Amino acid sequence: MAERNEIMRFKEFGMILFVENYKKCIDFYSNRLQLPIRNEKETLVCFDLPHRYLMVEQGGVCSAHEKTRKQNPTVIRLDVDDLEAAVNELELRGVTFVEKSLEFQWGTIAVLLDPDGNRIEIGEINPSSGSFK
Repeated sequence: MAERNEIMRFKEFGMILFVENYKKCIDFYSNRLQLPIRNEKETLVCFDLPHRYLMVEQGGVCSAHEKTRKQNPTVIRLDVDDLEAAVNELELRGVTFVEKSLEFQWGTIAVLLDPDGNRIEIGEINPSSGSFK
């Protein structure tokens, strides 16, 4: 077994989301989801998340409906302690949900779309979830 390289330590995880409806997406992530802005440049806005970031950048392709996995194989998942309360709060901010509650053995999710048709899941997970910490 190879020795673990102690020189390279990742500082944080980031995700870059390329969008077509740039201004609408920036409004959605900053005003509807209320993600704090870390940095703003001419063609991108970087939103701050605990130990990670989401960068929304010009240059993507939008869809009037939810993008297929072939069009966008990535799902943004934001986990919360109380899904029902999060859904209620987001609805007050004008967010429309595709599904408010989908139950699985590992937890429950709500599904919404950003203005470009990218899938976002708000999740309330339990210890059987693959992402449980």
